[in-house]
Amino acid sequence: MTRILIILISIISLHSFKTYAQKEGDKLPYLKHKNGRHALFVDDEPYLILGAQCNNSSAWPETLPKVWSAMEKLHINTLEIPIYWEQFEPQQNKYDYSVINTIITQAREHNIRLVLLWFATWKNGSNHYMPQWMKQQPDKYFNMVDKNGNTIDSPSPHAQATLHADIKAFSAFMEHLKAFDKQQTVIMVQVQNEPGAWGSVRDYSKLAEKIFNQPVPNKVLKAAKKSPKLNNNWTDVFGKNADEFFQAWHVASYIGKVAEAGKAIYPIPLYVNAAIRNPINPGPPYYQVGGPNDNVFELWKAAAPAVDLLAPDIYFSDPKVYLKVLEVYSRTDNPLFIPETFWHDDYTKFFYSALHHGAIGYAPFGLDDKRIRLGKDGTKLTEKDMYHPTAINYKLFKPMARTIAKLNFEGKIKTAVQLNKIDSLSPRGNAFDRVNYLTDKTLHFENWDIDIAFGLFTRLSRTKYQPKLADGRLLAAKLNDNQFLLAGYHSRVMFKPTGKNKGKQWQYLVVEEGHYENGKFKPDRILNGDQTDWGLVFDTPKLLRVTVYTR
Repeated sequence: MTRILIILISIISLHSFKTYAQKEGDKLPYLKHKNGRHALFVDDEPYLILGAQCNNSSAWPETLPKVWSAMEKLHINTLEIPIYWEQFEPQQNKYDYSVINTIITQAREHNIRLVLLWFATWKNGSNHYMPQWMKQQPDKYFNMVDKNGNTIDSPSPHAQATLHADIKAFSAFMEHLKAFDKQQTVIMVQVQNEPGAWGSVRDYSKLAEKIFNQPVPNKVLKAAKKSPKLNNNWTDVFGKNADEFFQAWHVASYIGKVAEAGKAIYPIPLYVNAAIRNPINPGPPYYQVGGPNDNVFELWKAAAPAVDLLAPDIYFSDPKVYLKVLEVYSRTDNPLFIPETFWHDDYTKFFYSALHHGAIGYAPFGLDDKRIRLGKDGTKLTEKDMYHPTAINYKLFKPMARTIAKLNFEGKIKTAVQLNKIDSLSPRGNAFDRVNYLTDKTLHFENWDIDIAFGLFTRLSRTKYQPKLADGRLLAAKLNDNQFLLAGYHSRVMFKPTGKNKGKQWQYLVVEEGHYENGKFKPDRILNGDQTDWGLVFDTPKLLRVTVYTR
């Protein structure tokens, strides 16, 4: 190797390192971590993703008008939209940037930020978005083999030719994004989509079997906090979990290399989403294996350090399971982001629950779809029915999204949601001693408790006209010692002095109903009399700034 070549390589490597190390302080979006909490910074300020993900086949110029129309009705600030490898690289090493450019340009026109989804080697466990020229070479870009020797519909993480092709294409994609998106319309990129496999826990091909029987890499042992055993192969170290952990490590390593190549070019936040297992009752691995499930989190973090966060796609209807997912994916080493979830009925109340766990964003899936949909009771949903559950959240939060993101990063937000339908009416409370009143949930702040009852109210009692769904929700943010921001729907709030205020007489100093403009709260009116003496009622989505005092 000549001296000139060595110098050239050194310069390139140094440039790559500096680019990869680019973090806060530049204009690019970045993630910031403090005291175990996280925030996404966009334009160097905290940003809350009020998102929606369009349908899989909506990212084409002819279908985009319907997407923008739907997003406008939802009041989103961020659209998640796929980029298809088959479209991006229709011929080997020949890239088509037209669709990416169209999406970014139109997003700017609609004042919407973007999260781009790289549909490449994996999309829901399959390789259906690979270019045609790759699909026609299955021996080179091969799929997994199950225990019986049958090829299954999932790409092998051991296919080096596929990996190299993906790295090259993703690098070209990120290079173009860096050059074209000078305004940072794109704030994050998802690398692959729900990676892993259905139908087989891992690849059992001859190549995979050879790797499986080799010693477990030291990085794996360290991540899993395992000591070497016997021959140190996967079965010796992990026992009954060997197949699943082997698959997860190699899928994560593959995607980690793709992410590392892209981030070295353009270091905006990258994440990987998961078709998750049930964290309460996972059962045997009949779920999609290989993606960032909660039981292989440490392996993924070790194998793919260029990936900034691991995100759950939540489609569990059981509220307990839904809340557990939020809990296990909200970690000191992992910002919580919900890139896919239900949009219908009362499930969007969990947007509030996600904020309770410090979420940087939330995005229901498929709301640009005009197909006939049915509600829980089997009746046909109108377009308004489809948009309404998400829109009531985002219309209220969009003007104050950055304020909420900042308060959440500072750990000042707590929320509560209604989990059960109100089938019977509770007795009326006592408004005068302010002790014997209805309470379903209490949020505890220093020196003040906030008691919440869900539903619709006549003074302190629930009316007989209750919503059909358990959709009550309330967010409380502490602004200072005696001032709180409240946002909610189908709930009623009463304050209670605690701590150093316990036992003292108290009163509302002022209750302001309003909205945010340019980061400032703007009062629309002051509530008093019957609107405060019987509790603060959120019969419709509203925002209150409440100042309390003790005598």
